[in-house]
Amino acid sequence: MSLTPAVLPLLRELGDLKRIRSAGRAGSIATRLFESGWSAWLGGGDQTDIAYRAMAAGLAAARLGDLDYAKLGELGMSDEERLSAMERSVDEVAGPLDAALVKRLKSQLGSPLPDVSDLPDTIAALRDQPRAGVTGPGKPRVMLQPEENHAEHSFIVALYAGLLAPFYDADPAEAFWHGMVHHLHSAAMPDAGYSGEILLGDLLGKVVDRARELALADLPDELAEVSARHLAAIADDASPAARAFHAADVTDRVVEIEQHLKRFAVTMALVLDDYGLVHDGPVKAFHDETLEAIGLP
Repeated sequence: MSLTPAVLPLLRELGDLKRIRSAGRAGSIATRLFESGWSAWLGGGDQTDIAYRAMAAGLAAARLGDLDYAKLGELGMSDEERLSAMERSVDEVAGPLDAALVKRLKSQLGSPLPDVSDLPDTIAALRDQPRAGVTGPGKPRVMLQPEENHAEHSFIVALYAGLLAPFYDADPAEAFWHGMVHHLHSAAMPDAGYSGEILLGDLLGKVVDRARELALADLPDELAEVSARHLAAIADDASPAARAFHAADVTDRVVEIEQHLKRFAVTMALVLDDYGLVHDGPVKAFHDETLEAIGLP
């Protein structure tokens, strides 16, 4: 497989998991899946199993949002009914992806990650640590609100990396966890962006290393050792999984800023004609009459 622009619309859509929320659930889907993945690993779960379950949940959420396996069950759908709905959601978007990977992810749709238990401060802090946005040496910061947090960025990079792994002959689970650990240092280190890195100069490495030491010290020894190996692996792009990770990271950085700008391309013709904002239903004719009478659009 070769990476092509065909996968970009899906990646854009998945990036919006940073912005999808629902009542009774704290934080975006991306934040919660990041924390669920870490909670499952901290609870003794297998990294590979967790990776596929998290990716499956994220892929299904592209169209279903927070109508996930648990919520659909709460709303009266049988196991067969909710799996069918989630599989349809995956099928709508998964065309550009590796077929074998998609098949494996669909097999995990009925195995959602467990509820989050207590998290180490390092992991919990990432939902509260905002990303810098657009910065450049010698220039003021471009503030784009609402900003993403580092839990959201980490999960979306992990999701992208796992889904892109077949394009690099990489292990999807390994690439996924590269993404999940890559910003552990940000728990202790506020994000000043590229301009901050330049201003720190030769001391940047020292500061990042210390922030990582603090983060790893907050994890159980075994998880800290595994996380350190992931961090070492992504110091360059020598391995297939590292290339999948770096492709995911740079894509998310650009897509995140793109989504702030795309709102200016949205028109009433698009939302009414293409998206069916006033969609078919028993009172559609009355809705149309009302809008015409009141002068909308």
